Amino acid sequence: MEPDNNDENNDRIARAARRAVERERNARDEPEPSLGSRLGQIGILGWSIVVPTLLGLAIGHWLDKHFHTGVFFAAPLLMAGAAFGLWSAWKWMHRQTRSQHHD
Repeated sequence: MEPDNNDENNDRIARAARRAVERERNARDEPEPSLGSRLGQIGILGWSIVVPTLLGLAIGHWLDKHFHTGVFFAAPLLMAGAAFGLWSAWKWMHRQTRSQHHD
């Protein structure tokens, strides 16, 4: 005897309905952050990268003027500042993700 296609369709529909209810429950339990919250996070990330980069550039420029060395200090300190800013932004994002999952 052939398997009943109607039973397969009913099982598939029941599984899809259970998944939809689960997604709705998860969305209700953990709502998406607001647009303002997202923009605030983007701003924090941006500044956490820009400030160390510009600080490295400013210190490097000052050292280059003081020692008359062209861009000997400015270029590596610019890159070091950017690397530090990216690292600190990455760490901040992971702290945010962990704190959201533990709440």
